[in-house]
Amino acid sequence: MSASYPVQNRIARLLWTVVWSLLYRTSPRPCHRWRSCILRLFGAQIGPGCHLYAAAKIWAPWNLVCGEAACVADDAEVYNPARVTIGRDAVVSQGVLLCTATHDYRDANFPVVHGQISIGAGSWIAARAIVLPGVSIGERTVIGAGAVVTKSMPSDVVCGGNPAEVIKASGRVMPTPVDAEYSAQPGINFRSSPEARR
Repeated sequence: MSASYPVQNRIARLLWTVVWSLLYRTSPRPCHRWRSCILRLFGAQIGPGCHLYAAAKIWAPWNLVCGEAACVADDAEVYNPARVTIGRDAVVSQGVLLCTATHDYRDANFPVVHGQISIGAGSWIAARAIVLPGVSIGERTVIGAGAVVTKSMPSDVVCGGNPAEVIKASGRVMPTPVDAEYSAQPGINFRSSPEARR
């Protein structure tokens, strides 16, 4: 198998692994701002109000973009040698795998190949789903629990299965603050999510 990543990348990932283990993984559950700050120090683009839980595994913070109030739940894994973009108010639930790399099995050298992943605003990737390289999920789309998404999915649909297919319209509505005056206050968040913001 041919070498995949340069030495600089490996050193950066080693440093990130140490920081993740000592400062990120051990942080109390409510400390979302603290974890967002750590990720930003490693190059992630994290919008305000994001919920990034302590047991979420992020391979390369510098390849992570999260819109406002996005959520990555405990035990979700963001394997992102290529960029992963999670849109505003999108939820990545427990045990989800976002995988931006695979191998070209047709090549005797078994090289690594990459493809960016984009999760649209207001979408929900339910527990244990897998999203494969090069996939884009449309806005307000629901990916059912345990689904394996091998191709891009449109907006406003529910998808499920292995491989995932469109099942029906989602009917999801983007969450908005109940009252702008109160939602702007620290510690008060009226945004809803299917399961992970608690």
